Amino acid sequence: MKRMLVLLSMILIGTNVIAQNPPKSPRVEVSAPNVKVSYGQPSKNGRDIFGGLVPYGQVWRTGANKSTDITFEKDATFGGKKVKAGTYALFTIPGEKEWTVILNSQPAQSGAFEYDKTKDKNVVEVKAPVTSRSDVQEKFTISLPKNAIVFEWDKTKVSVPVKF
Repeated sequence: MKRMLVLLSMILIGTNVIAQNPPKSPRVEVSAPNVKVSYGQPSKNGRDIFGGLVPYGQVWRTGANKSTDITFEKDATFGGKKVKAGTYALFTIPGEKEWTVILNSQPAQSGAFEYDKTKDKNVVEVKAPVTSRSDVQEKFTISLPKNAIVFEWDKTKVSVPVKF
């Protein structure tokens, strides 16, 4: 009986501790007609983001934790290129003046270290210009205004046209 009480107490305490510690980069899902994006949302926390935490010229999982995944419910054009309906991992290669935005055929990857373009996994690669924000965006945010997917973090904003 005593062991049972100790075990029950440990379970209750452990559950309470977990409930009080939300993830540092929660999983966020945004959607619009015909498109849905799921990504980990890190915060700036005083860090240098692009060219620092996220190096220029290297593949980035475009968020935190596992890959950012995008689902098109209908065939689309993404950055002017045709894409079939389906779910894709979304990666980027940030640069100072433009980003390469990549749709990869293998969703739910653990991160950029699983990224594989050598086996023809990339479905689409498009270039998108970087614009500067006048204010600081504390949390990495992906939004889906009409006919676009927009990435914003720190003072950086990148937009890719999407049409159905």
